[in-house]
Amino acid sequence: MSTLTYDGGAMLGRQLRRIRNNPGLLVLTQTMPITMLLFFGYVFGSALAMPGEQYRSFLVPGLLVATAANGIMTGMFQAAQDTHRGVMDRFRTLPMSRAAVPLGQAAADLVLTAAGTVPFLLVGLAVGWRMEGSVLEAAGAVGLLLLFRFATTWVGIFLGMLTRNEEAAGQLGGATFMLPLLSNAYIPTEGLPGWLRTLAEWNPISAVTTALRDLFGNAPVPDGAAWPVAHPVAGSLAWCAVLLAVFAPLAVRRYARGER
Repeated sequence: MSTLTYDGGAMLGRQLRRIRNNPGLLVLTQTMPITMLLFFGYVFGSALAMPGEQYRSFLVPGLLVATAANGIMTGMFQAAQDTHRGVMDRFRTLPMSRAAVPLGQAAADLVLTAAGTVPFLLVGLAVGWRMEGSVLEAAGAVGLLLLFRFATTWVGIFLGMLTRNEEAAGQLGGATFMLPLLSNAYIPTEGLPGWLRTLAEWNPISAVTTALRDLFGNAPVPDGAAWPVAHPVAGSLAWCAVLLAVFAPLAVRRYARGER
């Protein structure tokens, strides 16, 4: 077994125990997406032109991706907390792979996200959402969702180690709430002004959301969209590859360097 695999597994176990020992945060992160689904689906759904059930079918993939994008916030806060409290410095003195600590955090977050996706989908089914595509396409949609969460968590880990402060990370992480609002997660982009539609469609959240709607069979790919939305699966994979290629090495390098 390689050093990275062994050390990464140890850090994964540490992160899972950390989550288990903080049940309040666990309950909040698991129930918040469901609360948003019920609120947006029944309050906003009645105000939009789409019929209620149709809007909820449109909304479920968007909320899944918006929740996945919160990997930036959770990754940032946990990394900043460990850095601020000196945990990263203590790990750095141990003879372990430099990639193990951030990898363990990202992997633990992925496990938690996968577990939280199940009750969210069950509530989605209860409010009228359906998987209209094949089982293979649905599995591909879930896999793409988890890949996007994994990529955004690395972004958050790097930013958390960069800020080195829990309060600053919390404030900066809260600003990520704006990202889904500048996408097609909650509303179609066809009616937006030209410049705003372009901005929204080049948002990675829009590409992944469109890919999930297409794979689940909930909504067709819109006409005349920017390339990532017009080719949603390829665009989503490209965005995930870019985020991982940029931020995973940056996070590992930042961890290895410490305060230098």
